[in-house]
Amino acid sequence: MANSFIPLRVFVKGGSRAAKSHLSSAGYSGQKVEKEALRPEALAAGFPPTPKENLVFQGGKTIADLTYTNFYIGGEAAWDPSDRKNIDAALNAAMNDEHLNNVMRQYFENKPITADFRPSTILDGPPPAAFSEGDAKALVASLFSDNALDSFDLANTVICFMLPKGTILTTDVAPHNPVAAIKHKPFIPAEDEDSSLQGLGGYHGSVRIGTNAVYYAIGVFSFRRDDGTDNGIVAFDAPWKNVVATFYHELCEARTDADVDDAIRTKKDQFCGWVSRSGNECGDFPMEEAGSNLGLVMKEVPLANGTGTVPIQFQYSNAVKGPEGPIKKLHKLHALA
Repeated sequence: MANSFIPLRVFVKGGSRAAKSHLSSAGYSGQKVEKEALRPEALAAGFPPTPKENLVFQGGKTIADLTYTNFYIGGEAAWDPSDRKNIDAALNAAMNDEHLNNVMRQYFENKPITADFRPSTILDGPPPAAFSEGDAKALVASLFSDNALDSFDLANTVICFMLPKGTILTTDVAPHNPVAAIKHKPFIPAEDEDSSLQGLGGYHGSVRIGTNAVYYAIGVFSFRRDDGTDNGIVAFDAPWKNVVATFYHELCEARTDADVDDAIRTKKDQFCGWVSRSGNECGDFPMEEAGSNLGLVMKEVPLANGTGTVPIQFQYSNAVKGPEGPIKKLHKLHALA
């Protein structure tokens, strides 16, 4: 069935230019209504229940047993080793946390979900001034042709591209950089181009190569620049924490709506996983509602095993009709009308 919406698929700051641009085209006209008692006491503080934003499964691909790996763009000199270590460790801890996964398991009939982190890789080449969707897709194709992805079960894997400090992320479908030799040159986004200077934090998608679908996510190194403006979405006291929260958002969405690019390309509902009638994926509406009050949904939360905290973004929960943090017990599932 053809759809009448464009899923959001991007991580944007609520109220930003990037958010307004994408929200103006997102939306879905038909959705089932879940019959379930509201539980406002379980909502993130500051949010009313919003049942109209509940996610509905459209029949598309989801990934219960996820594999992912991190590719750090820009060469070794572009990254503080402690940042890479913190990002890898905290993201792995978040994706495997029992209490965080208890929220996400409602989209998998409360069955167990897993996340297998494979060791990260630093990609050679100078830090690019800007990186686009076209660059990301070209890099996926290059890694595939170079056999760098041969060890992965691509049907259940998300390749995460980490952009270095200072690189501007855009949604331009055209590449900014030749893959073989990423050039560093001044970059000023066009006035109408969505970029990380306008509230864009990242996005996820896929590349079709023959019979394979290669899933990827890309995110900016979000930090406050010397001129007081933000590159990306700045919510925490250290940039590496912003990166972790960005990719927690993207991986949760990739596993619940893997083929979003195919849904957009073909305009067919059948490729969508869990989306709302507004076209929001699981991480989108919480950011939209929070707006500039990022602390309402982007928080450091305690790990279930008691080993510390991780910086994450609360995901949308049908069970409570809004953003929800980690929970000790699974929600009871209710049939959809």
